[in-house]
Amino acid sequence: MKKILMWAGVAFLVFFVAFKPDSAGNVVTTIAGTIADIGNGFATFISGLVS
Repeated sequence: MKKILMWAGVAFLVFFVAFKPDSAGNVVTTIAGTIADIGNGFATFISGLVS
């Protein structure tokens, strides 16, 4: 069952990228921005602990 769900997810991802590339690009940009914001938050937190 786990393998089937994984392949279904991969198929959906390929379909999404193939037929909606602009939307897929926006999703990736949003995720990358969120990860950067989280990293900056951790860096600020650690800097505050060290100072």
